[in-house]
Amino acid sequence: MASSLTKDSVGSTDKTFFGHPRGLATLFMTEMWERFSWYGMRAILVLYLIAGVLEGPLAGREALAAAIYGVYNAVVYMAAMPGGWVADRLWGARKAVLVGGIVIALGHYTLAIPSDVAFFTGLGLIAVGTGLLKPNISAMVGGLYEGQSSARRDAGFTIFYMSINIGAMFAPLVVGYLGENVDWHLGFAVAGVGMTLAVIQYVLGGRYLGDVGRHPGTPATPEEKRAVLRKVALWTGLAAAALLVDLALGTYDIEHIVNFLAVLGVVVPVLYFASMYRNPELTEQDRPRVKAFVWFFVTAVLFWMIYDQSGSLLTIFANNDTDRTIGGWEFPASWFQSVNPVMIIVLAPLFATLWVWLAKRDREPGAPMKFALAMLLIGGSFGLMGLAGAAAANSETGRVTVFWLLSVYLLQTLGELCLSPVGLSLSTKLAPKRFVGQIMGLWFLATATGNALNGWATQLNEPMGDVAYYTMWGVVAVAAGLAFMTAGKRIRALMGGVK
Repeated sequence: MASSLTKDSVGSTDKTFFGHPRGLATLFMTEMWERFSWYGMRAILVLYLIAGVLEGPLAGREALAAAIYGVYNAVVYMAAMPGGWVADRLWGARKAVLVGGIVIALGHYTLAIPSDVAFFTGLGLIAVGTGLLKPNISAMVGGLYEGQSSARRDAGFTIFYMSINIGAMFAPLVVGYLGENVDWHLGFAVAGVGMTLAVIQYVLGGRYLGDVGRHPGTPATPEEKRAVLRKVALWTGLAAAALLVDLALGTYDIEHIVNFLAVLGVVVPVLYFASMYRNPELTEQDRPRVKAFVWFFVTAVLFWMIYDQSGSLLTIFANNDTDRTIGGWEFPASWFQSVNPVMIIVLAPLFATLWVWLAKRDREPGAPMKFALAMLLIGGSFGLMGLAGAAAANSETGRVTVFWLLSVYLLQTLGELCLSPVGLSLSTKLAPKRFVGQIMGLWFLATATGNALNGWATQLNEPMGDVAYYTMWGVVAVAAGLAFMTAGKRIRALMGGVK
């Protein structure tokens, strides 16, 4: 951390954080511990589902476990939309992040209770809390850079993005080991400790944030609050009634919930974009930018649909088809989830420096080109997975070396660095003033929609086989990257000068 004194963007004289506003350190540490809790739990979730711990075990139903994992990820990220609304219209981002952190911690501690009811209750609490925290802490990062250059904002987001990966790097090593080798519920409890540390850090460092996120951008009127409450009650009641009917008829199957949530993950963003575009408060200058954001959103959906299979199908591949033995000791399959964060930590500073260096020379590729490169790289990673599947099938042991998965994760990491921090920053720049929190929610909803589609996509793996399945999605991703590259000029025109 730099020791020089400077007047930062929130208006207070204080120490900087690697030359950036000191408030970035508060958000950096909060996000780091929150991601420790999330990625720790996520690293063992599929393995827990197929281990036969729950009643009605999913052992032998790996495809369904992968689908449940994808849909749960979708639910968590879909919660970012109402979370963004709460910050924009009710509480402000500052309070939303605090409440979200507390709810997440409660969710992890609930998972630590050895009970099926506690397990699903804990997952629900984590989803609600993450919806409040995730979009709003990123929006607060953008608030620290109000009025500053695009390149500096991108560099700030890249530093912030490293916090995610520091937490994500250590989480599978600690939580994964404890969960797989000691006790699943102990692993969940340790994840809760990480979230508790996030809340403490956030409260203690709040003084460095100035007024960023302190107040809602556009406070809702009492009538608007009542209208939203009525809608929430209506849709919650309809969902509960449908579940009760399914149970009463004796036709209930967990796949019904998987399919319903998968449909919801696709329908919600379509309806939300339509509603936003028809909003009379959207200016003529904002409308083309919202259209441009749709391009980035759709591309991100496909990217995350492929990328987030690392926690489901690729984890199952690591568990069943990868030789993990070192000196006679077999390391946990969940440890592969630390590979991508390690690569991010090593490569993110290089990318941040590269973007700034190129920007100074007017040679930095625009956001459309970065997204196109991301799709080419993620497509290449699944092409390589297809080869890994063929190698495993033809191996005498039925297993391949760890270098196959390491190479896949390297390509995915390079693609992630071209898309994710750039998309975070771009969302804050394209967003209309009164919709910043909700646009950030939409950015995370791209991950939700991608994971919702995984509820269906991953179930194709079993009938198709690894080679055909991974190759198919690799070709689709490469085609999407080429299409985005071709449409770059049109997208830049819609962006209206935003870089």
